[in-house]
Amino acid sequence: MTDLERCINDPAYLPVDPLIKMAVIHHQFERIHPFYDGNGRTGRIVNVLYLVKEGLLDLPILSMSRQILRTRADYYRLLRDSRASGNWEEWILYMLDAVEETAIGAVKTITAIREAMQSRREHIRHRHKFYSQDLLNSIFQHPYTKIEFMQDELKVSRPTATKYLEELTASGVLAKEKRGRSNYYINTALWAILIAERE
Repeated sequence: MTDLERCINDPAYLPVDPLIKMAVIHHQFERIHPFYDGNGRTGRIVNVLYLVKEGLLDLPILSMSRQILRTRADYYRLLRDSRASGNWEEWILYMLDAVEETAIGAVKTITAIREAMQSRREHIRHRHKFYSQDLLNSIFQHPYTKIEFMQDELKVSRPTATKYLEELTASGVLAKEKRGRSNYYINTALWAILIAERE
């Protein structure tokens, strides 16, 4: 564990490119296997946080979980092989490919969200007098919203928030679902993008 901590925090400990170092850190963490459960998830979070620490990411948004889970057999085989043989090349190349695939997917998702926001902006502007950038940001902050969320985010009364959400539902921007005693207003465009991103 001390070696892992030094590898993460001491640039002189392993003076290589941060992406290569991230692959080594991940391997070290998985080899230590410090927790009874959740080592894989935690190891993938450590990857992202290390890239943020090294200035390669501004925000921790590059989760390699999907790519690793998609190629799980290769992941475990290479993790085992590099440990047994000391041949790190295939492991490091695998992790670099995972970073690349994840980054490409993230750019596609961000582009799709930006395009959906632009489309919804035009739609709302032309059909609703209450359009504002804050309103648009509010409905794109999460895949769904509620009356209380909109009240809080836009600083409007409950009747005003309800009116906005009902009108946005009527014009097809949102879809309303009742769960228990609460109404949820789903941003169908954003929801579709996020579901596609998970597949």
